[in-house]
Amino acid sequence: MQKDKEIKALFNLIDDPDTEVFSVVSERIMNYGNHIIPHLENLWENTVSNDVQNRIETLIHKLQYHELQNDLTEWSSNTYNDLLFGALLVAKYQYPDLHTTPILQDLDRIKRNIWLELNNYLTPLEQANVLCSILYNYYQLCGNEISYENPNDFFINKVLESKRGNAISMGILYQVMCDLLDINASIISIPKQMIIAFYHSDFYADKSTEDARGKIHFYVDAVNGQAYSYSDIEKYFKRINIKPTADHFKPLSHKRIIKTLLEEVGKCFYNSNSPEKIEEVTALAKILDK
Repeated sequence: MQKDKEIKALFNLIDDPDTEVFSVVSERIMNYGNHIIPHLENLWENTVSNDVQNRIETLIHKLQYHELQNDLTEWSSNTYNDLLFGALLVAKYQYPDLHTTPILQDLDRIKRNIWLELNNYLTPLEQANVLCSILYNYYQLCGNEISYENPNDFFINKVLESKRGNAISMGILYQVMCDLLDINASIISIPKQMIIAFYHSDFYADKSTEDARGKIHFYVDAVNGQAYSYSDIEKYFKRINIKPTADHFKPLSHKRIIKTLLEEVGKCFYNSNSPEKIEEVTALAKILDK
C-alpha cells in the first residue's frame, strides 16, 4: 500500500516543469526497475499531454535499456554464453517487448525438419547439403548483402518472420542450427565475410593448438549455403590482398560474433539522426570487451 502511494505521488510529479524536480522523480522511478513499466504504460494511455507522454516513453526506454545492459553483462560473464540467446538480446534492443517463445518454436521446427533428413552415415558435405535444402529451399530463407538501410535484416526474430537476412544474421542462424544438431561447424574470422567452417569431428578448437586449416573439410557461405574449398578461400584472400593466418580459421567466440552484430546494428543509425541510439548500441558492444 505504501509503495502504491509513493508511485502515485511520483507520477503526479512527472509533469513538473522544473527539470531538477523531474530528474529526482526519474531517478526514484528508475529505482523501481522494470516492474513499474506496466504502471507507466497505463499512465501514458490516460495522459493527454504530448510532453508528458514523451517523458513517460523516455522513462520506459531507460528502464528497458538498463535491464538489457544487465542481461548482456550476465550473458557475457557466463562460461557458456549461448549464441542464440545473445542474438535475442540484440533483437531486444529494437524490440524490447519481444516474446522469445514463438522464435524458439520456429527454430525447433526448422531443427526437426533438418534432423529428419540426417543420419549417422552422411558425410559433412551431405549434412551441409541437407541444411542448404531445408533452410534455403524448403523454408526459402534468403540472404542479402549488408545494407544499413534495413536494420531488421540484423535481428533474428525479423529474419525468421520475413525469411530475409544478411550475412551476419544468416551466419548466426546457420551456426545456431549446427549447434542444435551437434554438427561441428562454426563461423570463422574471414575478413568482411560470415563463412562457416565444417571441422573434422575430432577437432575442438578450444582444446587444440593445431592449425585449424588442416582440420576443415570445406567452407559454407551462410548467405546462400554455397560450399567452398580452401583454394576458393585462398583466392578470396589474394583478391583482398591479405595473407591468411591460422587465426583466420579458428571459430569466432560467441562474444565476438555478438559484438560484431551490435557494431553493425549501430551503423544503421548513422543516417537516421539518432545519435543517442548509436551511443547506446556502442555501450552495449563495449560490455562484451570486459
